[in-house]
Amino acid sequence: MPESVDDLLDALRAAGGRVTAPRRAVVGALVDAKGHVTAEELTALVRDKHPDVAESTVYRILDELERLELVVHVHLGHGPASYHLAQTPHAHLVCTTCNRVVEIPIARFARLTRQLETDHGFVPDYAHFAIVGRCEACREPARRPRRQPR
Repeated sequence: MPESVDDLLDALRAAGGRVTAPRRAVVGALVDAKGHVTAEELTALVRDKHPDVAESTVYRILDELERLELVVHVHLGHGPASYHLAQTPHAHLVCTTCNRVVEIPIARFARLTRQLETDHGFVPDYAHFAIVGRCEACREPARRPRRQPR
């Protein structure tokens, strides 16, 4: 998958898209973000250098990049969707206590996927929504023995 600004813009051109200043700015901000970013956060990053780019323009560009499978959006819990570059398909584990996000390969769900398909004719999209829970660090206090009341 393309990961540099030039690679992403080349993929956009190859699909018949034009490379405009706003598109270049959004792609650059996505690459610089190096991870998950909301459209609002991305708009703020873009506006730091290009104050005339509207949030609606950022959303349209994200939609186009997603249609071309260059960007993926994911719901990491409550709040707006986050976007990241399309790379190796992965799922997201989100700690509900500290909001830590861990990316894990989709292959880890192979057995569950086969079972869901066999039993229900259903193939889940693990990359779209996060699996929420508590990370090891946030579970630690719960593992300590509690003091008994006197």
